[in-house]
Amino acid sequence: MAARPNAAIHSPTSPLARRREEMSDLNLRIPGPVPLPEDVLEVGGRQMINHRGPEFADIINRMTTNFKTVLGTQGRAYFLTASGTGSMEAAIVNTLSPGDRVLSISIGSFGNRFGDIAEAYGVEVTRIEFEWGKAADPERVREEIRSMQECAAVVVTHNESSTGVMNPIDDLSRVIHDESDALVLVDAVSSAAGVPLPMDDWGLDVVGTASQKSWVAPPGIAMVAMSDRAWKAHENSKIPKYYFDIDQYEKFLQMGQPPFTPALSIIYALDHSLQAIIDEGIEEVLIRHAARAQQTRDGAKRIGLELFPDQSIASDTVTAIRVPDDIDGKVLVSHARDVYNVELGGGQEKLAGKIIRIGHMGWVLPEHIDESIDAVEKTLADLRA
Repeated sequence: MAARPNAAIHSPTSPLARRREEMSDLNLRIPGPVPLPEDVLEVGGRQMINHRGPEFADIINRMTTNFKTVLGTQGRAYFLTASGTGSMEAAIVNTLSPGDRVLSISIGSFGNRFGDIAEAYGVEVTRIEFEWGKAADPERVREEIRSMQECAAVVVTHNESSTGVMNPIDDLSRVIHDESDALVLVDAVSSAAGVPLPMDDWGLDVVGTASQKSWVAPPGIAMVAMSDRAWKAHENSKIPKYYFDIDQYEKFLQMGQPPFTPALSIIYALDHSLQAIIDEGIEEVLIRHAARAQQTRDGAKRIGLELFPDQSIASDTVTAIRVPDDIDGKVLVSHARDVYNVELGGGQEKLAGKIIRIGHMGWVLPEHIDESIDAVEKTLADLRA
């Protein structure tokens, strides 16, 4: 006789069920993973299928088409069971060789990570770092490329979620192409599907992103899109690779399969959310993200707080806000969660305790932002009292 699920675990009065109900009331406003609407959660709970069968082939082919449509690319696209960092690593190992010269542009923690990944694979990295809270200056990048010899690629983060700054990726790409034949490898983990990113129009060669951000799905799927130039570079790449070898993903995609066992539950959810983006229209999705971003910035100013970056370069997926000098940002984050049930993001590395971050990517309603700003205002009053 087949084993039956433990009914006690799934009972509405079980500790697990009570915990889920408690967590569903939490206003999760970190810069990812994002909270998920009930329809996505429900789809992710479907029964497993054969990932070598026709149903999965339909799913992966539909996802590939929709992903490419959202990014505005005629290139190739793949889904890897990994985190967003996996998409960055895939960009490196599939286009470069040990000893290649690469320019790493960094405006924060994740920009630094992209350069670190390249160095780990024996690539010769030249770093150009900008002050945290500032965007990269295209003219400084131009000067740096001119001083390099045979720059194979430039690695850059589009949206630096550690500082709430959006890099001018279109201007940077134009400068890179003007001055070199370098590939443009972009970490778009926290930007794609939340801000404009027309991959082909902007001349981007690899775009890496991940399911748990503006794509409105659980964490666990890295998403990689490649231009024809990047694919040609892949054919000559000498960096050792196996799990992230995009050639395997291409061969199996032609059969409607993944090369390795995928995270099916996340695939279900991501397929559902990708189709929802297509149905709504990417233009409408971007307008909605811009509106929530402006609402957050206006709310911060209304309660007397200062944005960390200048508004002209502020992200439309995560807002970084300066913490007043008399307040410990770590205590602010803890208090807002414990007392007001709002989970804010704190500052990272050198910004720990100095800023808070409010995520507004993916599924976010106006009332989610109002509640977050209200919690910050009340927390400040509580701490000062």
